[in-house]
Amino acid sequence: MTEDLSILTRKGTPPDHNLIYGSHADQVADIRYGSDGARRPLLMLIHGGFWKPEYDRQHTEAMSSALAAEGWTVVTPEYRRIPGNPDASLEDIASAIEMLPHQVARHNGKIILAGHSAGGHLVLWAAVKCATPALAGVLALAPAADLRMAHDLKLGDGAVLKFLGKNPAERPDADPMQLPAPAVPVTVLQGSLDKVVPPVVPETYCKAFPKTQLVLLPDAGHFAVIDPQSNAWPAVLSALRGLCMYRTSVTIRSISG
Repeated sequence: MTEDLSILTRKGTPPDHNLIYGSHADQVADIRYGSDGARRPLLMLIHGGFWKPEYDRQHTEAMSSALAAEGWTVVTPEYRRIPGNPDASLEDIASAIEMLPHQVARHNGKIILAGHSAGGHLVLWAAVKCATPALAGVLALAPAADLRMAHDLKLGDGAVLKFLGKNPAERPDADPMQLPAPAVPVTVLQGSLDKVVPPVVPETYCKAFPKTQLVLLPDAGHFAVIDPQSNAWPAVLSALRGLCMYRTSVTIRSISG
Protein backbone atom coordinates (compact mmCIF):
# COMPACT_ATOMS: atom_id res chain seq x y z
CA MET A 1 0.00 0.00 0.00
CA THR A 2 1.26 3.48 -0.91
CA GLU A 3 0.61 6.01 1.83
CA ASP A 4 -1.11 9.28 0.90
CA LEU A 5 1.19 11.90 2.42
CA SER A 6 -0.77 14.95 1.28
CA ILE A 7 -2.18 15.47 4.77
CA LEU A 8 1.29 16.46 5.98
CA THR A 9 1.27 19.63 3.87
CA ARG A 10 -2.44 20.29 3.45
CA LYS A 11 -3.46 23.63 4.89
CA GLY A 12 -6.36 24.25 7.21
CA THR A 13 -8.13 27.34 8.45
CA PRO A 14 -5.95 29.79 10.38
CA PRO A 15 -6.13 29.40 14.16
CA ASP A 16 -8.38 31.74 16.08
CA HIS A 17 -5.62 32.48 18.58
CA ASN A 18 -2.04 31.57 19.41
CA LEU A 19 -1.26 30.64 23.00
CA ILE A 20 1.96 30.58 25.02
CA TYR A 21 2.67 28.16 27.86
CA GLY A 22 6.40 28.77 28.40
CA SER A 23 9.40 30.87 27.44
CA HIS A 24 10.84 28.59 24.74
CA ALA A 25 9.89 29.25 21.11
CA ASP A 26 8.30 25.79 20.89
CA GLN A 27 6.14 26.26 23.99
CA VAL A 28 3.23 27.63 22.00
CA ALA A 29 -0.12 26.36 20.76
CA ASP A 30 -2.85 27.13 18.25
CA ILE A 31 -6.50 27.27 19.23
CA ARG A 32 -9.50 26.76 16.95
CA TYR A 33 -12.98 27.17 18.39
CA GLY A 34 -15.86 24.85 17.53
CA SER A 35 -19.51 25.80 17.59
CA ASP A 36 -20.30 23.22 20.28
CA GLY A 37 -17.01 23.52 22.13
CA ALA A 38 -18.47 25.02 25.29
CA ARG A 39 -20.46 21.82 25.91
CA ARG A 40 -17.62 19.38 25.15
CA PRO A 41 -14.20 18.61 26.58
CA LEU A 42 -11.29 20.62 25.26
CA LEU A 43 -9.62 18.51 22.58
CA MET A 44 -5.83 18.69 22.82
CA LEU A 45 -4.22 17.32 19.65
CA ILE A 46 -0.55 16.24 19.84
CA HIS A 47 1.30 15.89 16.56
CA GLY A 48 3.65 13.07 15.64
CA GLY A 49 6.78 12.84 13.51
CA PHE A 50 8.85 10.37 15.55
CA TRP A 51 9.82 13.14 18.01
CA LYS A 52 12.04 14.71 15.31
CA PRO A 53 12.57 18.49 15.16
CA GLU A 54 11.75 18.68 11.45
CA TYR A 55 8.11 17.73 12.11
CA ASP A 56 5.86 20.23 13.86
CA ARG A 57 2.21 21.01 14.51
CA GLN A 58 1.70 22.43 11.01
CA HIS A 59 0.98 18.96 9.65
CA THR A 60 -2.08 18.76 11.91
CA GLU A 61 -3.60 21.96 10.48
CA ALA A 62 -6.16 20.20 8.29
CA MET A 63 -7.10 17.76 11.04
CA SER A 64 -7.46 20.47 13.67
CA SER A 65 -9.57 22.57 11.30
CA ALA A 66 -11.84 19.62 10.49
CA LEU A 67 -12.34 18.81 14.17
CA ALA A 68 -13.23 22.43 14.91
CA ALA A 69 -15.72 22.31 12.03
CA GLU A 70 -17.26 19.29 13.77
CA GLY A 71 -17.88 21.46 16.83
CA TRP A 72 -14.83 20.77 19.01
CA THR A 73 -12.62 23.43 20.53
CA VAL A 74 -9.17 22.19 19.51
CA VAL A 75 -5.79 23.21 20.85
CA THR A 76 -2.65 21.98 19.08
CA PRO A 77 0.45 22.49 21.22
CA GLU A 78 3.96 22.57 19.91
CA TYR A 79 6.62 20.97 22.08
CA ARG A 80 10.39 20.75 22.15
CA ARG A 81 11.81 17.93 20.04
CA ILE A 82 15.48 17.61 20.96
CA PRO A 83 17.23 14.36 20.01
CA GLY A 84 18.61 12.64 23.08
CA ASN A 85 16.60 14.84 25.46
CA PRO A 86 13.19 13.17 25.84
CA ASP A 87 12.48 15.02 29.07
CA ALA A 88 12.10 18.27 27.12
CA SER A 89 9.20 16.78 25.16
CA LEU A 90 7.65 15.10 28.19
CA GLU A 91 7.90 18.21 30.34
CA ASP A 92 6.30 20.31 27.61
CA ILE A 93 3.37 17.94 27.19
CA ALA A 94 2.82 17.98 30.96
CA SER A 95 3.01 21.78 31.05
CA ALA A 96 0.65 22.15 28.10
CA ILE A 97 -1.93 19.91 29.78
CA GLU A 98 -1.63 21.85 33.01
CA MET A 99 -1.59 25.38 31.63
CA LEU A 100 -3.41 25.61 28.31
CA PRO A 101 -6.95 24.69 29.41
CA HIS A 102 -6.95 27.72 31.72
CA GLN A 103 -6.30 29.96 28.70
CA VAL A 104 -9.29 28.64 26.75
CA ALA A 105 -12.84 29.58 27.67
CA ARG A 106 -14.99 27.49 25.33
CA HIS A 107 -14.96 23.99 26.82
CA ASN A 108 -16.77 22.18 29.62
CA GLY A 109 -13.81 21.89 31.98
CA LYS A 110 -12.77 18.42 30.82
CA ILE A 111 -9.92 17.44 28.48
CA ILE A 112 -9.57 14.76 25.83
CA LEU A 113 -6.04 14.08 24.61
CA ALA A 114 -5.54 12.89 21.04
CA GLY A 115 -2.17 12.11 19.49
CA HIS A 116 -0.83 10.51 16.33
CA SER A 117 2.20 8.23 16.03
CA ALA A 118 4.85 9.74 18.35
CA GLY A 119 2.04 11.99 19.58
CA GLY A 120 0.15 8.80 20.34
CA HIS A 121 3.06 7.70 22.51
CA LEU A 122 2.97 11.05 24.29
CA VAL A 123 -0.75 10.96 25.07
CA LEU A 124 -0.51 7.38 26.37
CA TRP A 125 2.37 8.51 28.57
CA ALA A 126 0.32 11.49 29.72
CA ALA A 127 -2.68 9.27 30.47
CA VAL A 128 -0.64 7.94 33.40
CA LYS A 129 1.83 10.68 34.22
CA CYS A 130 -0.51 13.66 33.81
CA ALA A 131 -3.81 12.14 34.92
CA THR A 132 -5.99 14.75 36.59
CA PRO A 133 -9.73 14.89 37.39
CA ALA A 134 -10.11 17.02 34.26
CA LEU A 135 -8.78 14.31 31.94
CA ALA A 136 -11.82 12.59 30.43
CA GLY A 137 -10.09 10.25 27.99
CA VAL A 138 -7.32 9.59 25.50
CA LEU A 139 -7.41 8.79 21.78
CA ALA A 140 -4.13 7.32 20.47
CA LEU A 141 -3.93 7.20 16.67
CA ALA A 142 -1.43 4.66 15.31
CA PRO A 143 0.67 5.17 18.46
CA ALA A 144 4.26 4.20 19.09
CA ALA A 145 2.88 2.66 22.26
CA ASP A 146 5.69 0.23 23.08
CA LEU A 147 9.10 1.89 22.88
CA ARG A 148 11.05 -1.33 23.34
CA MET A 149 9.25 -3.00 20.44
CA ALA A 150 9.48 0.15 18.31
CA HIS A 151 13.22 0.21 19.02
CA ASP A 152 13.65 -3.47 18.17
CA LEU A 153 11.76 -2.94 14.90
CA LYS A 154 13.92 0.13 14.13
CA LEU A 155 10.84 2.20 13.40
CA GLY A 156 11.47 5.62 11.91
CA ASP A 157 15.08 4.76 11.08
CA GLY A 158 15.95 4.19 14.73
CA ALA A 159 13.75 7.03 15.98
CA VAL A 160 13.35 5.67 19.53
CA LEU A 161 17.10 5.61 20.15
CA LYS A 162 17.47 9.10 18.69
CA PHE A 163 14.63 10.36 20.88
CA LEU A 164 15.79 8.81 24.13
CA GLY A 165 19.54 8.86 23.58
CA LYS A 166 19.67 5.39 25.11
CA ASN A 167 17.98 2.01 25.03
CA PRO A 168 14.31 2.27 26.09
CA ALA A 169 14.94 -0.37 28.75
CA GLU A 170 16.88 2.37 30.56
CA ARG A 171 13.94 4.81 30.45
CA PRO A 172 10.91 2.86 31.67
CA ASP A 173 9.44 6.13 32.93
CA ALA A 174 9.10 7.34 29.31
CA ASP A 175 7.53 4.15 27.94
CA PRO A 176 3.73 3.71 28.27
CA MET A 177 4.23 -0.05 28.06
CA GLN A 178 6.34 0.03 31.22
CA LEU A 179 3.98 2.29 33.19
CA PRO A 180 0.88 1.34 35.19
CA ALA A 181 -2.45 1.01 33.41
CA PRO A 182 -4.18 4.32 32.66
CA ALA A 183 -7.04 5.16 34.98
CA VAL A 184 -8.94 7.04 32.24
CA PRO A 185 -10.71 5.59 29.19
CA VAL A 186 -8.28 4.99 26.31
CA THR A 187 -9.12 4.23 22.69
CA VAL A 188 -6.46 3.19 20.19
CA LEU A 189 -7.29 3.64 16.50
CA GLN A 190 -5.02 1.68 14.17
CA GLY A 191 -4.89 1.08 10.43
CA SER A 192 -4.38 -2.57 9.57
CA LEU A 193 -2.06 -1.67 6.64
CA ASP A 194 0.14 0.71 8.61
CA LYS A 195 3.81 0.13 7.74
CA VAL A 196 5.16 3.12 9.68
CA VAL A 197 3.89 1.89 13.06
CA PRO A 198 2.77 -1.69 12.40
CA PRO A 199 -0.41 -2.88 14.15
CA VAL A 200 1.58 -5.27 16.34
CA VAL A 201 2.94 -2.31 18.32
CA PRO A 202 -0.39 -0.92 19.63
CA GLU A 203 -1.86 -4.43 19.74
CA THR A 204 0.83 -5.44 22.22
CA TYR A 205 0.01 -2.40 24.35
CA CYS A 206 -3.71 -3.17 24.31
CA LYS A 207 -3.12 -6.78 25.31
CA ALA A 208 -1.04 -5.58 28.25
CA PHE A 209 -3.82 -3.17 29.27
CA PRO A 210 -7.03 -4.97 28.33
CA LYS A 211 -9.34 -2.15 29.42
CA THR A 212 -8.02 -0.19 26.46
CA GLN A 213 -10.27 -0.21 23.40
CA LEU A 214 -8.52 -1.14 20.14
CA VAL A 215 -10.30 -0.21 16.91
CA LEU A 216 -8.72 -1.83 13.85
CA LEU A 217 -9.38 -0.18 10.49
CA PRO A 218 -9.09 -2.49 7.48
CA ASP A 219 -7.41 -1.00 4.39
CA ALA A 220 -6.12 2.03 6.33
CA GLY A 221 -2.50 3.12 6.60
CA HIS A 222 -0.58 5.32 8.99
CA PHE A 223 -1.77 8.73 7.84
CA ALA A 224 -5.40 7.87 7.08
CA VAL A 225 -6.26 8.26 10.77
CA ILE A 226 -5.37 11.97 10.69
CA ASP A 227 -6.81 12.71 7.24
CA PRO A 228 -10.32 14.21 7.18
CA GLN A 229 -10.62 13.12 3.53
CA SER A 230 -9.91 9.45 4.25
CA ASN A 231 -12.33 6.60 4.77
CA ALA A 232 -10.95 6.28 8.32
CA TRP A 233 -12.15 9.73 9.37
CA PRO A 234 -15.66 8.71 10.55
CA ALA A 235 -14.00 6.26 12.95
CA VAL A 236 -11.97 9.11 14.44
CA LEU A 237 -15.11 11.15 15.05
CA SER A 238 -16.90 8.13 16.48
CA ALA A 239 -14.03 7.41 18.86
CA LEU A 240 -14.04 10.98 20.13
CA ARG A 241 -17.77 10.90 20.71
CA GLY A 242 -17.36 7.63 22.58
CA LEU A 243 -14.76 9.10 24.90
CA CYS A 244 -17.29 11.69 25.98
CA MET A 245 -19.35 8.87 27.46
CA TYR A 246 -17.39 6.52 29.72
CA ARG A 247 -18.02 2.85 28.96
CA THR A 248 -17.19 0.14 31.47
CA SER A 249 -17.45 -2.63 28.88
CA VAL A 250 -14.48 -2.43 26.52
CA THR A 251 -13.83 -4.78 23.64
CA ILE A 252 -11.40 -5.14 20.77
CA ARG A 253 -13.32 -4.68 17.56
CA SER A 254 -12.79 -4.11 13.88
CA ILE A 255 -14.82 -1.79 11.69
CA SER A 256 -14.89 -1.37 7.97
CA GLY A 257 -13.02 1.45 6.33
